Amino acid sequence: MSTTRADFSPYTIETAHLRKEYSRKVAVADLDLQVGQGEVFGFLGPNGAGKTTSIKMLLGLAKPTSGDAQLLGKPIGDPQSRSRVGFLPEHFRFHDWLNGAEFLQLHAQLYGMSEADRTERVPALLKRVGLEEHASKKLRGYSKGMLQRVGLAQALLNRPAVVFLDEPTSGLDPIGRILVRDIIRELRAEGTTVFLNSHLLSEVEITCDRVVFIKQGTVVKSISMKEIEQGITQVEVRVGALPADRAELQRMLSRFGTDVKLDSDRIHLVMPNQTALPELARWLIGQGLDVYALTPHHASLEEMFLQIVGTDGGL
Repeated sequence: MSTTRADFSPYTIETAHLRKEYSRKVAVADLDLQVGQGEVFGFLGPNGAGKTTSIKMLLGLAKPTSGDAQLLGKPIGDPQSRSRVGFLPEHFRFHDWLNGAEFLQLHAQLYGMSEADRTERVPALLKRVGLEEHASKKLRGYSKGMLQRVGLAQALLNRPAVVFLDEPTSGLDPIGRILVRDIIRELRAEGTTVFLNSHLLSEVEITCDRVVFIKQGTVVKSISMKEIEQGITQVEVRVGALPADRAELQRMLSRFGTDVKLDSDRIHLVMPNQTALPELARWLIGQGLDVYALTPHHASLEEMFLQIVGTDGGL
């Protein structure tokens, strides 16, 4: 079999001008994505932005109207690549007459796993998601959080190369959310790509390496968490008495940033990044000012979301 360029792609997921229309209604207009191997990738946008339709296309559950996409170096929908995918949907309907162990055994058989592998893998995953003591309990008796966790276990059964998690912490208490975070970190350490769609931006901010914001089925911004951490910083400095010539102080402070404001004992300014904070502190002390506190504030992912996609809808 000949080797193609896709076999050497550094990307787990790659799309170009992916588009989906339903009866002349555009669900996804022009989606360009590149998700690296082993990356924890956040997929964000308001309601109606095309997130669910995009995921369905990547999983081969919906056929694109036009455009190209590859998953694990193969065209989307290819059986070989799909066998290496795990998926936890947002709206799941599990076989509630089965118990937890039976449910995972069934899905393991659907994956074609051997009996020996199933015997080892199912108990290990039930233990990993904190359901070891509920293995023989019927799913109809599970709480929503327990169903979420057993769903996560089934998404990991086949040791996938890429896992799609659609609202994985929905219905979970704080302990459950920590468990999901830990599992995602373990997947990253193993080189597994995680494609995460969540409306809990605080969880995304903690967990992801990079996020994209989409609107009307088009990527409007891609940014890494490191860029957010090192990005624009709002700074508040608490000082003693300010000098009489405030206008001159304000003018000199403009060398460090923009939007400089002075209160009775506060200096406010916006800096392009945090690298100049030590220099600012030394300069203020050099001007004879007593510096009692210097507090930087980075724009949160939620603030960035509102700035980029607006307030015309929720997640």
